[in-house]
Amino acid sequence: MPIHDLVITPEIGFNSESLEDYLKSSGHLKEGQYVDIQRRSIDARQKDIKVNLRVEIRDTPPEVEYVEYFKEDHKVKDADPVIIVGAGPAGLFAAIKAIEGGLKPIVLERGKDVQARRRDLAAINKDHIVNPESNYCFGEGGAGTYSDGKLYTRSKKRGSIRRVFEILVAHGATPEILFEAHPHIGTNKLPKLVTALRETIESAGGEVHFNTKVTDFIIEDGEMKGVFTEQGEFKGLSVVLATGHSARDIFRLCQNRNVKIEAKPFALGVRIEHPQRLIDQIQYKCDDRGEYLPAAAYSLVSQTTLKGKDRGVFSFCMCPGGFIVPAATAPGELVVNGMSPSRRDSKYANSGMVAAVELEDIPGYQKYGELAAMEFQADVEKQGWKLGGETQVAPAQKMVDFVNGKVSKELMDTSYQPGLHSVDMIEVLPHFIGKRLRQGFQFFGQKMKGYLTNEAQIIGVESRTSSPVRIPRTRETCEHLEVKRFFPCAEGAGYAGGIVSAAMDGERCMEGVINLYKKVKSSL
Repeated sequence: MPIHDLVITPEIGFNSESLEDYLKSSGHLKEGQYVDIQRRSIDARQKDIKVNLRVEIRDTPPEVEYVEYFKEDHKVKDADPVIIVGAGPAGLFAAIKAIEGGLKPIVLERGKDVQARRRDLAAINKDHIVNPESNYCFGEGGAGTYSDGKLYTRSKKRGSIRRVFEILVAHGATPEILFEAHPHIGTNKLPKLVTALRETIESAGGEVHFNTKVTDFIIEDGEMKGVFTEQGEFKGLSVVLATGHSARDIFRLCQNRNVKIEAKPFALGVRIEHPQRLIDQIQYKCDDRGEYLPAAAYSLVSQTTLKGKDRGVFSFCMCPGGFIVPAATAPGELVVNGMSPSRRDSKYANSGMVAAVELEDIPGYQKYGELAAMEFQADVEKQGWKLGGETQVAPAQKMVDFVNGKVSKELMDTSYQPGLHSVDMIEVLPHFIGKRLRQGFQFFGQKMKGYLTNEAQIIGVESRTSSPVRIPRTRETCEHLEVKRFFPCAEGAGYAGGIVSAAMDGERCMEGVINLYKKVKSSL
């Protein structure tokens, strides 16, 4: 089928009827033929913004070639079980892969299902009550359920990105994620999608248990046989640990049971919130982006030097047209994160703005050993809670005021529902983080004219960028280096970041389980 690379206006590139008219007038599309978009991206380097489009002209309607799983009737109710701890992207995709491999996934989730989880999120926002088992991080779908649903990833080695996208489309994601340069789903659509994934697992005979918190491992003769939970024990061929980066009790359990773990560098900082119109003006070089252009995003990175040590400062999880939300997972801590609805139509733009933290930067590293980075992270969150008034009201400061070391007399309106409290953020953050952020903001203000402004404010703290702990595993099979039949997975084990890479890592770990299962079967 003919493929055409086009450079067109947003009015054509983001409107299907206008695109068809354009292709017909240019002779590319004939009556009775169909347009299949392969790739779409925005080029905003010049004042006249263009859309780069790759289209295929077809004689039949375009269809997504769904993966083999959806073409077969898999039933695993009576198959050998595999235990999956965590129902985030890694756990759910590991479960689907298990079904394909002829195994019965038993997914254990400490939190609640999507619908019941909503009430606990409302309690955080309105009443400042944090349920340690059900919050923005814990519950069906994990942290990804209430996020922007960004799907772009730099990972190319963990599996098929296309396969992950097709499974998501099969469960309710818009087909546009298959061709957008920076695809996202939106926090308003993710809950239904996650529920559909669970229903697929259950319809094939798998099990998903909510309110089922793991309290101990069942380890016999150096092998992981299963887990103990508050609801009883679960045993299986193997255990896939997909708990996410915020399950600190699991890291402590590993340490207590002498399951090898390691402290890991991470990043820490703040959320920064600008008016979306300002980011649009900077990125699109116009006063009004109009009807067709999406809310503008940005990605920023710089190197900072402090006491002769270079560390990166960078934007993280940028949410155009989004909201800042309270992401604490226990009382007595304050954590913020960002999310966006599918339309990205909020009047605010927010992004994590964080500095890299190496292990040598952590005071008293030797005291905490493998949990040093985690305890350091927790201490900063507790400080944010104290300076925010010991509620989920977040400490905040206008951007230029922060750079100049001046407490803001007043703060602006915000998307953060629990509210803001004006403080000197240098007292909330470790001083080396605050100083590096000041350097980074000055550099970003030069790179994006208008970005460094008191129209923006920083809100703390953004600390859950990645896991502060790594659980070492073999490169080939993803099995733990010392405990057999134990497969540490994705973000919580320090091997992935974001929905797509976590999903692919979940599949990769389950492939290791399936291969182990085949060896066991062949030896019998």
